[in-house]
Amino acid sequence: MATTRRTAQPAPGTTDGPRVLKKYPNRRLYDTQTSAYITLADVKQMVLDAEHFEVRDAKTGEDLTRAILLQIILEEETAGVPMFSTQTLAQIIRFYGHTMQGLMGTYLEKNLQTFIELQKRFAEQTGGLYEGKAFNPEAWSQFMALQTPMMQGMMSNYLDQSKHLFVQMQEQMQKQASSFFPNVPGFPPPSGPR
Repeated sequence: MATTRRTAQPAPGTTDGPRVLKKYPNRRLYDTQTSAYITLADVKQMVLDAEHFEVRDAKTGEDLTRAILLQIILEEETAGVPMFSTQTLAQIIRFYGHTMQGLMGTYLEKNLQTFIELQKRFAEQTGGLYEGKAFNPEAWSQFMALQTPMMQGMMSNYLDQSKHLFVQMQEQMQKQASSFFPNVPGFPPPSGPR
């Protein structure tokens, strides 16, 4: 039985910290702000609404937020048109346990943030006309035909920023490697003060 989420104000005397959701062993989620059980769809809506929340195990208090977000991504990927191809998912999996894992996570996060900023600029340049509205393929094609120069400039800027982030990441790796292997050929010592 699906329970609809009720929007409520924080109880008097509570802090402005994150909204706390408790996950019980029966896999149900309990919203402590509204004192009601909620569904994964409700949590997805909280994400879409940019609400600050965390999911905690009801018994141990362990932070389960990432696990719940991954569960939402899994449902989205299997429900309709997936965002990630099989090849992309395989590539991501290959980075787990790899020395580049931490850097790849940072690179993806910064790239996503750059893309979000690009999206905001796009909304500003179109006067917010298309913000929050889904384009069907025909409407998107028509829009792109009219906006090609603007979009080319924005995408070129995005790609330049992505390339810059990658170069920064390579430089950071080179500095770390040269500090770990100061006397090994191919790893020049870092320049500047230590």
